[in-house]
Amino acid sequence: MTTPKPVILLAEDDENDVFFMRRALQKSEVEFAVQVVTDGQQAVDYLSGGGKFGNREQHPLPSVILLDLKMPFLDGFEVLTWLRSQPSFNGVPVAVLTSSAEDRDRRRARELGARAYFVKPPKPETILEIMRLIGEPRDKAVN
Repeated sequence: MTTPKPVILLAEDDENDVFFMRRALQKSEVEFAVQVVTDGQQAVDYLSGGGKFGNREQHPLPSVILLDLKMPFLDGFEVLTWLRSQPSFNGVPVAVLTSSAEDRDRRRARELGARAYFVKPPKPETILEIMRLIGEPRDKAVN
């Protein structure tokens, strides 16, 4: 019996950024299964198992969530706010992966529970930091 790969839920609306994340994963030689949602509402639906995301074999719960801040329907801050209200996701690390290098965005993401904050594009080193997040206790943070 094989151990399933850890799952990344990547909430990202830009196809190029999804491509760069997949490439960074490949270069890092870390084995993850990647589930992609393209807006904040889909992220919430995926996590809550709603609608087309109801089959947990096809859409398993993630080991880590990578969240863009600027997405349609619900932005990353709104998704973080929703996650904060869901006790069942307290142990799932969330990393923001965004184009914003603004300190106020970094601070707000941290206040809403993000454990790491990365500025795009992702690099293989980013993936290694994400791997560390999976093994860290909830009260630890990177960056």
